[in-house]
Amino acid sequence: MTDEQYPPPSTWVSPFDAKLGLEISSVSAQRVIGRVPVDGNTQPFGLWHGGASAAVMETLGSLGANAHAGRGRRAVGAELNVSHLRSVTQGWVHAQATALHLGRTSAVYQIDLRDDEGRLLASGRLSCRLIG
Repeated sequence: MTDEQYPPPSTWVSPFDAKLGLEISSVSAQRVIGRVPVDGNTQPFGLWHGGASAAVMETLGSLGANAHAGRGRRAVGAELNVSHLRSVTQGWVHAQATALHLGRTSAVYQIDLRDDEGRLLASGRLSCRLIG
């Protein structure tokens, strides 16, 4: 990447991600880092919602894949799997997507979600196709 970041910071959080309260702090093809509050993202019993985990994973992996794709191409999600390991009722969920494969036509990311104490809440893998 040059001094001008791609994708630009203004596109790091979509309107959907903003509803979750997602904050992205770093984007590169190799790694994407963000966090989201538990408050407002729970299921009816007060636990962190598994759908929020999937949404955060999809966003972080897609941002990394789009950074890898570069200008003139797009990355689109092809497969997402999520293993929910434990839940949380307060604080923040910290997310990190790490590139496992950066190819010509595909990118694969490992995404881990952790609580404020660093305990693993969920782990997933996103595969993206690079098009355009």
